[in-house]
Amino acid sequence: MVKHDVRDISLAAKGRLRIEWAAREMAVLKSIKERFAKEKPLKGLRLSACLHVTTETANLMEALKAGGAEVFLCASNPLSTQDDVAASLVRNSGIPVFAIKGEDHKTYYRHIMNALSAKPNITMDDGADLVSVLHTKKQDLLKGVIGGTEETTTGVIRLRAMAEKGVLKYPIIAVNDAYTKYLFDNRYGTGQSTMDGILRATNRLIAGSVFVVAGYGWCGKGIAMRAKGMGARVIVTEVNPLRGLEATMDGFDVMPMRDAARVGDIFVTATGDIDVIFKDCFRLMKDGAIFCNSGHFNVEISIDELKKMSKSRRVIRDFVEEYALRNGKKIYLLGEGRLINLASAEGHPSAVMDMSFANQALCAEYMAKNYKKLQKKVYSVPEKIDADIARLKLRAMGTKIDVLTPAQKKYLRSWEMGT
Repeated sequence: MVKHDVRDISLAAKGRLRIEWAAREMAVLKSIKERFAKEKPLKGLRLSACLHVTTETANLMEALKAGGAEVFLCASNPLSTQDDVAASLVRNSGIPVFAIKGEDHKTYYRHIMNALSAKPNITMDDGADLVSVLHTKKQDLLKGVIGGTEETTTGVIRLRAMAEKGVLKYPIIAVNDAYTKYLFDNRYGTGQSTMDGILRATNRLIAGSVFVVAGYGWCGKGIAMRAKGMGARVIVTEVNPLRGLEATMDGFDVMPMRDAARVGDIFVTATGDIDVIFKDCFRLMKDGAIFCNSGHFNVEISIDELKKMSKSRRVIRDFVEEYALRNGKKIYLLGEGRLINLASAEGHPSAVMDMSFANQALCAEYMAKNYKKLQKKVYSVPEKIDADIARLKLRAMGTKIDVLTPAQKKYLRSWEMGT
């Protein structure tokens, strides 16, 4: 058996069935896997991936292996691993996996080191932790890396900061910025899976509640849309004037977090920044207020300040911590402030991850073929890859669209024809 560190290898059979269930809604990735198996575009390459270890990720790993890559996988979040999936990838797919749901900080980074033991040629990251470790603690491995990909907004922000400072040592494609990723994964995936996580953790009625969404990027838009659809009165908090204006035009109340803290029943952060729900907010919240995070890292809620303000805390339900404040109120943190859609639920539905992971697979192939032409910076997903994935997804859904006529194409390329 390949090297691994998973919770229980005997869970492999259950994981295999769930991986197959997810695959039914991942037709685009399936078609890529079939082509990869014939062409082997990743043959001879070692790939270290730091991703949420879910059923959808398992299908991506199997596609990359079919393409000839030697794949190593670790978790990109301590609470996002599905232990049966990790076991199945080891036993049934022969992929080294280092991931345990609920692993502590030390184990999390040890697992990243395990994934880097592959001496990768390509990195695949979700949040840029693997890239960060590679650039700080394992710099001796950088000479063997030809390129990488990044899955999420937070990771892209970190990588662009590295590139701007001139410390990024190899080219990376920002998969998050593909239209077929953020317009669907961030909006529809995060929207649905965040509500799923909140409901599984709390079993609370959304209808009639005051639901506060911090951040009106594509993830925030998706969460606000779903909360509104379930009957909540939605409040959006923002720092960007354009997004604040957009949220207002979309029919939501917009106000500062300090004001929203007084009236909200349920709070969700989706900004990618620190201290979005801060010390003063906890004092102002209603007795019984619930708050959680849907951004990548557990820094959006000031948990350390919350602990200092509390006279006691206890786990009252799975993934629900009750904090008793000194002012007599009790407020509730979900999922330890980590990604609630993966902490207490199963992450995005496979149909939407189909497109995100199709981008990952095709960008890995693109990097393998084109890395010599690329500089040490963050690149957008090539337009052709984005368009091809959209076409494949439409075909899988049985949806047809129009095709431009020669006259229409000529008109769009011309400037002479006016009114």
